[in-house]
Amino acid sequence: MREHDAARDCPISMHEDPVTNAIRTEENLFLDEPYYEPGGDEVAVFTAAYAHNLPILLKGPTGCGKTRFIHYMAWRLQRPLITVACHDDLTASDLVGRYLIRGGETVWLDGPLTRAVRAGAICYLDEIVEARKDTSVVIHPLCDDRRLLPIDKLGELLIVPREFSLVVSYNPGYQSVLKDMKQSTRQRFVALEFDYPPEEKEVQIVVKESGVDADLAQRLVRFGHMTRNLKGNGLDEGASTRLLVNAAKLVNAGVAPATACDNAIASTLTDDAELLHAIHDLSRAVF
Repeated sequence: MREHDAARDCPISMHEDPVTNAIRTEENLFLDEPYYEPGGDEVAVFTAAYAHNLPILLKGPTGCGKTRFIHYMAWRLQRPLITVACHDDLTASDLVGRYLIRGGETVWLDGPLTRAVRAGAICYLDEIVEARKDTSVVIHPLCDDRRLLPIDKLGELLIVPREFSLVVSYNPGYQSVLKDMKQSTRQRFVALEFDYPPEEKEVQIVVKESGVDADLAQRLVRFGHMTRNLKGNGLDEGASTRLLVNAAKLVNAGVAPATACDNAIASTLTDDAELLHAIHDLSRAVF
């Protein structure tokens, strides 16, 4: 297998292709600063890890700001970002690339991980535990001193440039025996813990993201905390910050607050009739 230096200038391809569509990738180069409210020292830790070529694991519940954080860090570090939404059928070949038939010819198409390595981008594998176990074959060499990406089908071994960073995320609340990250993988990462923001900061986020006034945002956040208290009592998770922002945007567009909570929060959290009734009662108590 021949070695190849991936640090050459290689712009990210923005065109659609069958591989990209199948695994739902998103590619961005952020010119404007994404709005993000730090919850602790995560910015400093990420920056230090990036400087020392350490891969990063983001842990936290759905909708708590992990994706917005990585958008912000990509802007701050001035690196392009490739995001992959992991799922049950995602394989190592999907990430690295494959041969495709185009116009009667067989052509090689880089996968998102290979494109990120060649471009020195940040590659964000969202919900990594959803991917198939064979993905660890390509992830492990990227996460230790080797910093290599083997492309077996091309007989090529990419030497990873310093600018490249691998970031993965998962939601510990949905862990199971069958979908957990192996210790052999976890211990290659610097882990950052995320949770929902403190009440005052969450109100500020809702105001900034939706345009509603502080009083309405305060009541939405209070309602969100009420639903989070139902976690473990019928709900897998309560209302995320993302859902609160969605409800606030509906209100800002003229929808009644209780109706916005019903449609943007309650109905997205559960289909259980009794739980829906209970959540509806909570929203009416607040609004």
